Amino acid sequence: MSTRQVSNGNDPVIESFDQLLEPMIKGEKPKQDWRIGTEHEKFVYCVKNHHSPSYEEPGGIRDILMALTEFGWEPIYEGDNVIALSGSDGAVSLEPTGQLELSGAPLENLHQTCNETGRHLQQVKAIGEKTGKAFLGMGMWHDKSREDLSVMPKGRYKIMMNHMPKVGNLGLDMMFRTCTIQVNLDYSSEADMAQKFRVGLALQPLATALFANSPFTDNKPNGYESYRSHIWSDTDPHRTGMLPFVFDEDFGYERYTEYMLDVPMYFIVRDGKYVDCAGLSFRDFLKGELSVAPGEKPTMADWNDHLSTAFPEVRLKSFLEMRGADGGPWNRICALPAFWVGLLYDQTALDAAWDRVKGWTMEEREDLRNNVPKHGLKTPIPNGQTLKELGEEILEISSAGLTARARLNTSGDNESGFLDPLRDIVAQGKSPAAQLLDRYHGDWNGDLNRIYDEMSF
Repeated sequence: MSTRQVSNGNDPVIESFDQLLEPMIKGEKPKQDWRIGTEHEKFVYCVKNHHSPSYEEPGGIRDILMALTEFGWEPIYEGDNVIALSGSDGAVSLEPTGQLELSGAPLENLHQTCNETGRHLQQVKAIGEKTGKAFLGMGMWHDKSREDLSVMPKGRYKIMMNHMPKVGNLGLDMMFRTCTIQVNLDYSSEADMAQKFRVGLALQPLATALFANSPFTDNKPNGYESYRSHIWSDTDPHRTGMLPFVFDEDFGYERYTEYMLDVPMYFIVRDGKYVDCAGLSFRDFLKGELSVAPGEKPTMADWNDHLSTAFPEVRLKSFLEMRGADGGPWNRICALPAFWVGLLYDQTALDAAWDRVKGWTMEEREDLRNNVPKHGLKTPIPNGQTLKELGEEILEISSAGLTARARLNTSGDNESGFLDPLRDIVAQGKSPAAQLLDRYHGDWNGDLNRIYDEMSF
């Protein structure tokens, strides 16, 4: 989740609907300025006994953050607590129960992205060796209950924890027990944004299947390949899902803004403190009728905060966020941006991907989204094939898009090699989760402690 940057106090008050469109309009960039921002989360655990460290304990999350300043990271505070770091490689931040996230810098190519990821993992592993901690690449804690985990001292999390049980059954599991990989990508115009949004939504279930990595809960199989994805279906219907209106012909910035105005609020920030607005209306706020701030109208900082509180499968701010993948090991961190950059940053590939999925009905898209958490690559698609067969086609399109980009490393290789882990998954016809289940029932003999041996960074 986003780490809020402190406002300079000079944010304009919102007086018109057109101001609400500004973050999206300002996100437009010419193709040569498009960048890749990769985010990945990982679980932190104590090597000695596998417990998840608290923020305050010696060698815990706070100490890990402060130790990372040895590598040039600058601390970001909320009150007296360091809750994130900023640096040339982006930001390191905390998810609700101490999942450690790198929100990478906007980079020109995937070679840079993978180098950035490698630097970060080397740094956290060096700190882990000093503190007795290690880092796990999974989509969900396989052996931790909510009660086993302690909450980080960030104001928005207290508000969300109070609100989540009122609107869904699994929101706290989303906060406490999951990890993801995401990629943030640019667009050149409203029409370009709309096409990329539609392709991203339609193919997000394929990304979920390729990266499915959460088949265990409470030390046993949970019946899903991506339980993390299933969790989102019972978190908060007002701010999640497939957004059918994106496929309407008139979709654009205004329609997404109307959607965001109907997403209930979580908070506003005043004098550095989070004010609970959970369930209240931003439309009322625009009229100066917000009950917790009577007579006050929102600023652009308030609107930008609000844009970060919706969690659909693809999210629009001043860029597009692809949100469908489980957390996983190093090579899949690099593979996710490769998958989407190949499809969305080359017009021929983008058109080919859209041609492949544009005939699906909204009901078929919803069925695909609802079935993929359980069935992974075996999930049927509208023409009678499965996501495995679709994956073969889409990876070829993505590879062609990466080849056409012709972004080479010093050895002369283009970016398409970063898709190799996904090609292997499709060739086997089994998601990472399905492969883990085979090992659980096979040589692991039901011993899920093996995950710590084989899935740690």
